[in-house]
Formats: sequence, C-alpha cells, structure tokens
Amino acid sequence: MPKSRHPPPPLNRAALDALALRYVERFATTRGKLAAYLARKIRERGWDGPPADPQAIAERMAGYGYVDDRAYAEAKARALTRRGYGARRVSQALHAAHVAPADAGQALEESADQAFDSALAHARRRRFGPFAKAPADEATRARQLAAMLRAGHDFALARRILAAAPGEDLEPYD
Repeated sequence: MPKSRHPPPPLNRAALDALALRYVERFATTRGKLAAYLARKIRERGWDGPPADPQAIAERMAGYGYVDDRAYAEAKARALTRRGYGARRVSQALHAAHVAPADAGQALEESADQAFDSALAHARRRRFGPFAKAPADEATRARQLAAMLRAGHDFALARRILAAAPGEDLEPYD
C-alpha cells in the first residue's frame, strides 16, 4: 500500500533564508537567478507570514559576498568561449542568467576579443573546415554554417573558417 505523502509546510522567513543559503552554497548564481528560484519556491509551497521579498533576500546574499554577478558573468563567459561559443551566444546566456548589462560588459568584451579562437575551437571540436578529413560538399557546408551561427559566431568569420581546406592554417584578421 503506498504511503500518503503530506505536502511540505508553507515557507516562512527562516525557511526561505535557509533555502537561499543552501542554493548559493551549491551553485554559482546571480541575484536574478536566486530571486527567481525563491519566488518559484514560494509559488510551489505557499507562504506563511508577512509578504516575502525574494529580491531583497538576493540583495542581502550579494551584500554578504555569497552572490557576485560580475564574477559569475566573467566565469560563464570564459567557460562558454573556451567551449567554442561566440559572443552572441555568451550574451544570450548571461541575459538568461539575469546578469545586468553593467555586470556583463567586461565579460562580453573579452568574449568578443576571443571570437576567432572561439570559432576555431568550435570548428575543431565539430571537425569543420580546416579540421575536417575531406572538403565538405555544399549541403554539408550549409549545415555547418548553420551550426556555427547557432553557436553565436559572426557570419563572415564562420564562412571564412568553413571555406578553409582541410589542414589549412588560418590566421586572425588584423
């Protein structure tokens, strides 16, 4: 016979603070992501007490130094760029993580500066262009171009890399 499951009790201020602390100790996060997580928990479990302000809790956690949007943006941008994603995709990821443009600015500049290396990393990982075993036909090149664009790379740069013959060394533009 299945056991009856009781729903968890509604949250109160102490429980919400404990949830926030547990979340920031487990995950690198931003103020916006933390506030969205806390708001979702309140919707799921209900609330008991005076009205809650998830944004204020997120700001308090940032004041303690547990949440740093700028550091998160820089780490996320470096990781995505290293994996071969372009500046546009990095920008989308930071926007989805609720990073303010002021906090994301430096990370996006660094990502844009490394566009060529990032595009080459993507091509190497996917074996496109100079990293392919054989030249691609027109249909395959169109699919590869679409993949490069979805990864956030500039159209001209993607075309240049895909047009390279297998084994060709590419140099960045000056």
